[in-house]
Amino acid sequence: MEITAILLRTSFMYIFIFIIMRMMGKREIGKLSVFDLVISIMIAEIAVIVIESTENSLWTAISPILLLALIQIGIAFLTLKNNKLRALIDGRPSVLVRHGRLNRREMSKQRYNLDDLMSQLRESGVIDLTQVELAVLESTGKLSVITKEDTPYGEATAKRGGEIDSPSGADGFPKVRFELLPIALILDGQVQDDTLEEIGKNRFWLKKELHGYGVDSFKDVFFCSIDHRGKLYVDKKTRL
Repeated sequence: MEITAILLRTSFMYIFIFIIMRMMGKREIGKLSVFDLVISIMIAEIAVIVIESTENSLWTAISPILLLALIQIGIAFLTLKNNKLRALIDGRPSVLVRHGRLNRREMSKQRYNLDDLMSQLRESGVIDLTQVELAVLESTGKLSVITKEDTPYGEATAKRGGEIDSPSGADGFPKVRFELLPIALILDGQVQDDTLEEIGKNRFWLKKELHGYGVDSFKDVFFCSIDHRGKLYVDKKTRL
């Protein structure tokens, strides 16, 4: 009877956790952030406890798992609206290599050694560190690598101290730092004032640029970013 109970509980928890993971979104089956990893581990531990302890009611597992799912869905929704909260929960990407030079301070801060770096560079098909224009450690732990061959602006950028003119020339258009690009300026209608300040611009400049895309209000923009050439990408909200 105990074996039967364990098998039935296992089948039920499999179906239940499958539904919960689908509710939590595809993000949970991709590269996990620290927050997602903690949620996944806790759900797995709770499921194991209730399967092994047949004397415990299934509700002792269902209730906390539902609570964890609601917490994850709630925080995921809030982070869509709040850039600062998203940075606090998921963390920010870290630049480890720029223009072929190591950022030792950031590597030390992230406890990321040279063996880790060289291993992930080789996985990206890079064996010469001097050919790396930008290497970014994402919040998921993945290393994103951009080589100088990937961008015609790499060498020019390095010579000019990390800035490059927009394609429209130097007639009052922005100079953008070649870092974590493209840089988000608007997320779901919310202007990222900190980002604007980092690139030396303000809302007045942004609104003027958006007029060229037929946008009159920031709230009409779902996503807006700027690349290393100063070119904007604008995705408008769809009217339902």
